[in-house]
Amino acid sequence: MVNISPRQLDVFVQIALHGSVRAAAERLHLTQPAASMALAEMERQLDAPLFDRERGRLRLNARGRELLPLAQELLERHAEFGRRGREEGAALSGELRIGASNTVGNYLVGELLGGFVRAHPQVAIRLRVANTETIAAAMLEHSLDIGCVEGPVAHPLLEVRPWRDDRLVVCAPPEHPLARRRGLKPADFAGARWVLREPGSATRATSERVLAQLPPGETVLELDQIEAIKQAVVAGLGIACLPAVAVTDALATGRLKALKTPFLDLRRKLSLLLHRRQYRGALLDAFLEGIDPSRGR
Repeated sequence: MVNISPRQLDVFVQIALHGSVRAAAERLHLTQPAASMALAEMERQLDAPLFDRERGRLRLNARGRELLPLAQELLERHAEFGRRGREEGAALSGELRIGASNTVGNYLVGELLGGFVRAHPQVAIRLRVANTETIAAAMLEHSLDIGCVEGPVAHPLLEVRPWRDDRLVVCAPPEHPLARRRGLKPADFAGARWVLREPGSATRATSERVLAQLPPGETVLELDQIEAIKQAVVAGLGIACLPAVAVTDALATGRLKALKTPFLDLRRKLSLLLHRRQYRGALLDAFLEGIDPSRGR
């Protein structure tokens, strides 16, 4: 008879998320031998290994990948059982793992998390900021509970829900010839020097869509942070498409100028990502109730 304990499930999940017994033991406040024994006993009961050992790290094998979302669901249901067993209205607690693409994580984090953090102060928030492609991959690996991204994501295992509208602006330093020209037309951008985000980011995808509507130019830099692109443009290295929320301060102080480009569609949608096969417990439900405009309709 298989008799796997919540502690063994916890060790398995933490090793899967962090790649080592040592890291899992630290997260769970266990000794490393105790964590190793918990994993070994779990694998013994299942009569199958759950990880491949690669260069000192543990990586889920096919069986482990299949069992990870089930283990996460069992742990969440166990916690939910405890909450419901206590007095009615017991405060939510636990951990919520959220992934945010760079614009959201760096400029809209208050809007994303503020209401939930104030309403549920006992819940630990683990926020991971990366580009849209990386966040989507982490959702597929079950290492995040929910994602909030700037770009389109198409995968049969991921549910995409609209969150809010967003827009980009084409920015240049004030002394740039395009910044001093009135009545800009697409032809004025011929040969322009562009500073772009790295491939895999939503801002890069939007920028490429914009560039396709303009005469050929030159890509002079590719950077993986919006702030780095802002500084490159301020320094006169090129022009860039940047999220409007990211350049408010630079526009207000005159370090950047937003070019008037009514002929370009710079709108985009920010979206929530959910894994279709991942259990959605009380923590995730509470988060969605506060942020997802489609709920409660």
